[in-house]
Amino acid sequence: MTSALRIPAPCGGDRRTLLVMLPGLNMSAQDFVAQGFVAAAHERHEPLDIVALQAGSSDYFDGTFMTPLHDTIVAPARAEGYARVVLLGVSLGAMGALLYARAHPEDADGIVLLAPFLGTPGTIVAVERAGGLVQWEPGPIGSNELERGLLAWLKAHCARQPQKPWIVLGYGTEDRFRDGAGLLAAALPPDHVVARPGSHEAATWLALWRIILDQDPVKGSGDGT
Repeated sequence: MTSALRIPAPCGGDRRTLLVMLPGLNMSAQDFVAQGFVAAAHERHEPLDIVALQAGSSDYFDGTFMTPLHDTIVAPARAEGYARVVLLGVSLGAMGALLYARAHPEDADGIVLLAPFLGTPGTIVAVERAGGLVQWEPGPIGSNELERGLLAWLKAHCARQPQKPWIVLGYGTEDRFRDGAGLLAAALPPDHVVARPGSHEAATWLALWRIILDQDPVKGSGDGT
């Protein structure tokens, strides 16, 4: 992570939320502004401060984004008294959001995943052949098995259904990562999943984001409460 773009809420309030946006491959922090994600969030007129990260694939795969994200963004926000911290991850950034939540489960109240990359085709097919994420038995996982390790954490997390971090998933039914998203969708409560026609592109992600925002997950637990 080389930098972050900070966009304060257009209105004040006592119970502020920090929304951290993690970009996908070939996305920049500024794309969240240019493509309408920030405006869509601020249209809801909540005291929602936004930080959009500038991160690349190597930052996610080697985990180097997590320390600066925690030390310079999330931990200071907690110290400042933010009521909640929500992560929005798009594509590869969704994997990054999950990796952060796995490492710091008490510091992320919720996660919104749009068109998540959850693993390469071979990994996803192996879980599908086992009957899905719930039935899959990962067995021993090496320290360098990033994808299987993350899927194993997701399996356990969905089984526990903890209050936080809650997970809301959105994906296009023609998305190239739809198989992985489908595995996660089957393990989540149905009202935490939004699927609509669309491919792996900004227009689909923005449409999904607007639907999810209408369900108001950033204010509560992911179920509108």
